[in-house]
Amino acid sequence: MKNADERKVRHSKRPLIQLIAAVLYNCNIGGYAEGSIYQGSSKGLCVPGLNCYSCPGAVAACPLGSLQSGLLSSRYRFPYYILGFLILMGLLLGRFICGFLCPFGFLQDLLHKIPTPKIKKNKVTRAFSYLKYVILVVFVILVPLVHLVPGFCKYICPAGTLEAGIPLVLENELLREMIGFLFSWKVYILVIILVLCIFCYRAFCRFLCPLGAVYSLFNPISFFGIRVDPDRCTHCNACVRACKMDVKKVCDHECIQCGRCRAVCPEGAIHFGIKDRKKSREEKAEGS
Repeated sequence: MKNADERKVRHSKRPLIQLIAAVLYNCNIGGYAEGSIYQGSSKGLCVPGLNCYSCPGAVAACPLGSLQSGLLSSRYRFPYYILGFLILMGLLLGRFICGFLCPFGFLQDLLHKIPTPKIKKNKVTRAFSYLKYVILVVFVILVPLVHLVPGFCKYICPAGTLEAGIPLVLENELLREMIGFLFSWKVYILVIILVLCIFCYRAFCRFLCPLGAVYSLFNPISFFGIRVDPDRCTHCNACVRACKMDVKKVCDHECIQCGRCRAVCPEGAIHFGIKDRKKSREEKAEGS
């Protein structure tokens, strides 16, 4: 019982880590007062989570925005840095970044705490979870390459609208005079996504986020994250039932490694750590 309580306490620390990450990503406080975009040398670097480059508080770049910018200029130079960064983050942490280091994910978690009837995961939500891969291919890769436009940032990204578009428009009269259909379109998308997140857990992460799609490719092989001890697991599936994401097993491509499964596992078989590549005792016995 003591171990179960300890796991729940550790799980409760996640919101604090998310808050710290959000503050560190956006610690240029003066930018909010001035309605300006930070242009320091750190803007040449990326943060691992989704966080708009143009947010007045942002002190670094967004990996998705940087990827699209790199693809726009790929005919002149290959975007080695951003591709290397995404691969490195994916191999090291996978979707642990989604669960702990993404400000927009943190906002979704807070919205879902609003007491309303909730949409539970089902076959339909699992099918919609593949939509984010379509958005990755079409809006993040093809549109920048073919039409030379950062498709996701320009037409969809709700984090950019919330963190950059709205604050900058509120602080700049000239920008308010230039508001047109595109800004209104993105505000509508933002509102729809935020409302949906109240009823459906992390709707943007699950169905639309192309950065989550990138990290999901590395999730099963990431160096650090949620792991299952095969020697203690009884395959009771309490972890899958408790998870609000569309997972089929712990740490598959949909798992954001939030630790909820760890808190409910009756055997204490789930833990955070470096991936254990050793065979279980049963596997060893079968091989001997």
